[in-house]
Amino acid sequence: MSTGSDPNHEERPWGSFTVLDDQPTHKVKTITVRPGHRLSYQQHARRSEHWFVVAGTATVTLDGDERTIDRGEYVDIPLGAWHRMENRGAAPLVFIEVQQGDYFGEDDIVRASDDYGRVS
Repeated sequence: MSTGSDPNHEERPWGSFTVLDDQPTHKVKTITVRPGHRLSYQQHARRSEHWFVVAGTATVTLDGDERTIDRGEYVDIPLGAWHRMENRGAAPLVFIEVQQGDYFGEDDIVRASDDYGRVS
């Protein structure tokens, strides 16, 4: 859901994202996850992702393996991999997401689990 005067900004139950660039071959977002929240455990059929943390500390789950990613670090999410970003810290988690593939719609998400009732 877009809010305010910025059509590229969307609020979600876990935080928000802003689309910085949207091209046929890639999409770039800045994503903010509120403390104590996490994205759904999901996968994509048509895109891979690269996450670069710019503020806070992330707990990333990638195909069942959990790891911590600090500011200045990144993780690559291959096409079809199950993944989740979580903020267990007290400050907002901010990361840049670069998507690569042939389709970047929000409907290219299959959710295995979700804290907000959005399992597909």
